[in-house]
Amino acid sequence: MKVLVNDQLLERDQAFVDIEDRGYQFGDGVYEVVRLYNRRFFTFNEHIDRLYESAAKIELAIPFSKDTLRELLTTLVKENDIHTGNVYLQVSRGIQMPRNHIIPDDFPLEGVLTASTTEVPRNLEKFVSGGSAITAEDVRWLRCDIKSISLLGNIMAKNKAHKAGALEAILHRGDIVTECSASNVMIIKDGELWTHQSDNLILNGITRQVILDVARKNGITVHEADFTLADLHGADEVFISSTTLEITPITAIDGTVIGNGLRGPISARLHELYEQEVIRQCGEFEAVK
Repeated sequence: MKVLVNDQLLERDQAFVDIEDRGYQFGDGVYEVVRLYNRRFFTFNEHIDRLYESAAKIELAIPFSKDTLRELLTTLVKENDIHTGNVYLQVSRGIQMPRNHIIPDDFPLEGVLTASTTEVPRNLEKFVSGGSAITAEDVRWLRCDIKSISLLGNIMAKNKAHKAGALEAILHRGDIVTECSASNVMIIKDGELWTHQSDNLILNGITRQVILDVARKNGITVHEADFTLADLHGADEVFISSTTLEITPITAIDGTVIGNGLRGPISARLHELYEQEVIRQCGEFEAVK
């Protein structure tokens, strides 16, 4: 397998990160995960734009233009012949010696880009059957709009869910539901969609944006506003969304069955509309050969 380190394609066992890279020392960097269908990027520009937006919010200079980055990632995908899968990319602030919390202002650090690919088939069964979730207090920092590589809070919540036999941990600050450990969360009540507003408390997921767009275009009322734990547990339908999960129903939360315990009709309709957008950008779904 080839990986990308800055503008160099290397064999996986030839790629190394310096021990004084600020990404390794401090989690000082940003990342993205982009989905591939039929060897084509889905919402490619949106992911690249968000990477640069996250970098700008922490004053991190990405060492390549957007066009160059897209070219590098396209070459990486072709080299590894990924059909349906993910591209993970991150940019750290770079190497600083000696280690220092303060970002130097007397000389610029050179950002370090790394990227890798993985074949990840669509989990069609999971998109229908879904899974359970737990709720957990959202103890992360207050800039969740930045797709930071510092994910310890997310990891703790995700592993708490795993130990409980659940698919996800749905996070809340006090009584207000925010998002999940590795996805966004939406509820359906009386035929209308509710999800937390896009602010500093959640990551504005690219999949989330596509879902809200197709919902509005197809007459589904969308509320980007606070909703509570009681609203969550009392919803008619609940689903989570992410680059790989697409739209995955949550059928029980904290042991309470949601609706009739099956994927709801609006969740199913939204996934159908989402798939239509994937097909529009990437072509009809094909079996991996």
